Amino acid sequence: MFKRIMLFVLTNILVILTISIVLSVLGVGSYINMDGSLNLTTLLIFSAVVGFSGAFISLAISRWMAKMMMGVQVLKPDDPSLSYAERDLVERVHRLARAAGLTKMPEVGIYNSPEVNAFATGPSRNRSLVAVSAGLLQEMDDDAVEGVLAHEVAHISNGDMVTMTLLQGVVNTFVVFLARVAAWAVSQIREEFSPIIHFIAIIVFQILFSILGSIVVLAYSRYREYHADRGGADLAGKDKMIHALRALQAYTDRVREEDTSLATLKINSKNKVSLFSSHPPLAERIQRLEER
Repeated sequence: MFKRIMLFVLTNILVILTISIVLSVLGVGSYINMDGSLNLTTLLIFSAVVGFSGAFISLAISRWMAKMMMGVQVLKPDDPSLSYAERDLVERVHRLARAAGLTKMPEVGIYNSPEVNAFATGPSRNRSLVAVSAGLLQEMDDDAVEGVLAHEVAHISNGDMVTMTLLQGVVNTFVVFLARVAAWAVSQIREEFSPIIHFIAIIVFQILFSILGSIVVLAYSRYREYHADRGGADLAGKDKMIHALRALQAYTDRVREEDTSLATLKINSKNKVSLFSSHPPLAERIQRLEER
C-alpha cells in the first residue's frame, strides 16, 4: 500500500542528497574542465555511480527504515507472549509466503496507528517485512485481512522492490546529471557566483528533479499494483482479494466524509489518480479483478 513506495522514495531522496553533499565536500568526481566547460562523459559516469549507489543503499536499509520510521513491532513466531491475534497474523503471512514459493519467511510486524494500511518492504525475497497497522486489524474482517496480506506477499514474491530500485537508479542518474548541468548553467550567468552558490544550486535542483523523477517511479508503482492484486487473488482467492479492496474503498469513503484533510493521506483516491498517486483508484482495481 501507500507506505511501501513512499518510504522508499523519501529514503532514496535523503540518501542521494547525503551522498551528493559528502562527495561535493570531498571534491570527488570533478566534471568541470580547466576552461570551465563541462565534461559530460565524466559527469554521466559520476551520475550513474551516485544514482545507482543511492538506490541500492535505499533498498538495503528499506526494512530498517520502515521499522524505525513507522515504529513497527516485529512479532517473533516463537515468542510465548504473543496474543492469539498476533500469532494468527504471523501464521497467515507465513502460510501465504509458502504458497507464493518463498523459502525464507518474511518478518511480520504491527505498527500502532488507527489508519487502515499495510505494506511490504525489504531488500530481497529472503529479507522482507510485512507490516500492518493496528487500525487495519480492528477495522477489517478475517477475509479482508487475508486479501490484504496476500497482496503484500505478492509484492515480495514479484520482486517489486528490486525492480523499483533499478528504475530508481536510472531516475537518480538523470536527477544527478541534470541538477549539475542546471547548476553549471546558472553559474555561467554571472562570473562572480561563488562555489558555495554553485553547491547550493546543485542541492536545490537535485531536490526539484527528484520530486519530478518520483512521478516516473510512482507511475510504475501504480502499474505494479495490478500485478500484486492478481497475485493476491491467486494466493488468497479472487473473492477475498475483491472483498479486501471493497473494504478499503468503504474505509476511504468514510474517512473522506469524516475528515477531508485526512483523506489525502490515506491509501488512494476513489475516482481519479494524480501524478503523485502511488496506487490506482480502488474502483478500477476491483473492476479489473472482476473482469479477470
